[in-house]
Amino acid sequence: MTAEAGLAALWLAAALAALQLVAAAIGLARGREDVVAAVRPIAIVQGVVVALSLALLIALFLASDMSVKLVVENSHSAKPWLYKFAGAWGNHEGSMLLWVAILGLAGGAVAVLERRLAEPTLIATLGAQAAIALGFYAFLLFSSNPFARVDPAPADGMGLNPLLQDPGLAFHPPTLYIGYVGISVAFSFAVGALITRDVAPSFARAMRPWVLGAWIFLTLGITAGSYWAYYELGWGGWWFWDPVENASLMPWLAATALLHSVTVLATRDGLRAWTVMLAVVAFSMSMLGTFLVRSGILTSVHAFAVDPERGAFILVLLAIYIGGALTLFAARIGTVRAGTAFELVSREGALVLNNLLLTVILGIVLIGTLYPIVAAGMGVQLSIGAPFFDKAAGPIALVLVAAMAVGPLLRWRRDDAGAVISRSTWPIAAAAFTAAGLVVFADIGVLPLAGIALAVGLAVASVAPLWGRNLRRTPLFTYGMVVSHLGIAVSLAGMAASSAFTTETLVAAQPGVPVRAGPFSVVLDGIKPVIGANWSGLEARLSATRDDTTIVLRPQSRFFADPPTSTNESAIDTQWDGQLYTVLGQPDTQGRWQLRLWWKPLVTLIWLGGALIALGGLLALVGRVRREGRAAARAVWA
Repeated sequence: MTAEAGLAALWLAAALAALQLVAAAIGLARGREDVVAAVRPIAIVQGVVVALSLALLIALFLASDMSVKLVVENSHSAKPWLYKFAGAWGNHEGSMLLWVAILGLAGGAVAVLERRLAEPTLIATLGAQAAIALGFYAFLLFSSNPFARVDPAPADGMGLNPLLQDPGLAFHPPTLYIGYVGISVAFSFAVGALITRDVAPSFARAMRPWVLGAWIFLTLGITAGSYWAYYELGWGGWWFWDPVENASLMPWLAATALLHSVTVLATRDGLRAWTVMLAVVAFSMSMLGTFLVRSGILTSVHAFAVDPERGAFILVLLAIYIGGALTLFAARIGTVRAGTAFELVSREGALVLNNLLLTVILGIVLIGTLYPIVAAGMGVQLSIGAPFFDKAAGPIALVLVAAMAVGPLLRWRRDDAGAVISRSTWPIAAAAFTAAGLVVFADIGVLPLAGIALAVGLAVASVAPLWGRNLRRTPLFTYGMVVSHLGIAVSLAGMAASSAFTTETLVAAQPGVPVRAGPFSVVLDGIKPVIGANWSGLEARLSATRDDTTIVLRPQSRFFADPPTSTNESAIDTQWDGQLYTVLGQPDTQGRWQLRLWWKPLVTLIWLGGALIALGGLLALVGRVRREGRAAARAVWA
C-alpha cells in the first residue's frame, strides 16, 4: 500500500495547491481576511504532504519493491543502499517529484518565516508559488506518475545507469533543485509585488535571502556536478559545454545578475524594473533547463526523459508561466517608480555594467545551446561545441572580471574617475606584473594569459574593501562579498592554468616500461580482475614517481550486468600544484594496455574557487539575516 499512499499524498498536495491558489485570489480580490488567513496554513500543510509523498517513493526504492514500475526500471536488489536511495530521483519521474517536493517545502518555509512583506504581497506571493506547483503536480499526475504499478511484478529490476551509480547522485540533483526552487520563490516574490504594486526596498529585502540561498545552492550544484563529470566520465575535462551543463549555468548567470540588482534595490532603492525583470529571466532559465533535460530533445548522459509528449507538457507550462509573468510585467511596469538616481561612475553603475555583461554571456550560451536544436527541427544537423563558447563568451567574461575588480572600489551613487583609478593601482599593477612574467617565461595563448593576469588582479582587488578597516567591526556580508569575489579569482586562475599548461599522454603501455606524464614517471605494474557489489572489472596498478616519491593509482574498467554497460573509472592523485589523472583503456594483441594520462596543473583551484564562492554567499546570507534580526529586535524594544 506504500505506492498507493504516495500517490494519494501527491493528489492531496495538488488539491491543497489549488485551494491555496483560489484562497489567495479570493482573499486579495474581495478583501476577505478569513480567507487570507487560511493561505499560510494551507501552504505549510501542502509542503508536508508532498514531502511525505517523496519519502514514500524513497521507501519503495530502499525496499526494492518490484511491483512499482519506476523501481523496476531504475533499480536492482543487488545495488548498494546509497544508490537505491539516490536512485529514487535518478530518473525522470522521481526527479520531478523531488523538484515539486522542494517547491512545496519552500512555499511552506515562506509561509512560516516571512514577516517582512506586507500581507497582501505575501499572499500574492504564496498564490504565485501555488500556481507554479499546481502545474507540476498536473505534470506528475497525468504524464509522469512515479507510483504506477506493474503486473506481474518481475523478479528483479533493470538497474540504474552505471554512470549515475556514484555518491554524486545523492548530492548533485538535490542541490541544483534547491537552487532552481529558490529562483522560483524569487519569481513568486516578483509576481506578488507586481500584482500588489509593491516593488520597493522592503520587497527586495524580503526576496534577497531567497535569491542568495538559491545562488549558493546553484553554485554548489554546478561545482559538484563539474567535479563529478570530471572524474566519472574519464575524458579528463571539467566542462564540456554540454547542453544540460549549460541548462544549469544559465540560471546561475541570471541569478548572479539578480543578486546584484536586488542588493541595489534593497539598500539603495535603485534598479526596481531591473530586479523584477531579472527575477522573471532567472526563473525562465530554470524552466528552460527543466524542459531541456526532460523533453527528450537532447542526447546526453545528464538527460532523463525520452518522451516528446512530456517535453510538450513542460513547454506549455513554460509558456503559461513565463508568458503570464511577462504580460503582467508589461501591464504593471509603468506603475513602478524609477527609484533613486545614480551617476554612471558609481558602484550602482558598475553593477549595471556587470548585469549587462552577464546578460550578454547568458544570451551567447542560450543561443549556442538552442540553435542546434532549432536547426535539427529544420532538418539540419550541426554541433556547437567548446570552440564557439570559448571564443564568443571568453573575452566578454574577461571584461566582466575586470569590471568585477573595479566595482567594489567605487562609492555608491557618485564617484570621481581619477580617484577610482588611484584606488585601482595595486590590482592593475598585480595584473600587469603577472602578464609580463607570463609573456617572458611561458608560451601560452592570449586568453589563458589574460585569464591568469586578471585572476591575480581580481584577487588583489577582492581584498581591497578590507584595507584600512577595523576587521572586527566589518559586517559579515562584506566578508561574504570579499570571499565570493576571491573565489571567482581562484576559479579563473584554475581554469586558465589548466587550459594553458595541461599535458596529455596517450600510450600503449607495456608492464614495467616507464611513461612520462608531466613531472611524473608512470609505470604499469600489472592488471588484475576485481569484483564490486554489482559489477566486475579489471584494475590497473600504476606506480607514479615524482621527486623520489612514489604513489600508486588504480584506474578500473568496469562491467555492469544490469543494465549491460561498460564504464571507465579514473584514478586521480592530487598534488599541491595539480592532479595526475589516469584512465585505463583496452588491451592490444601484443599484450600492451592503452593508458590515458593527464597532468593538469592547478586544476583543483577550479573547485576550490567554487567552494569559496558558495562560502562567500553563505557569509553574506548569515550577515544579512543577523543584521535584519537585530534591527527587528531593536524595533520591538523601542
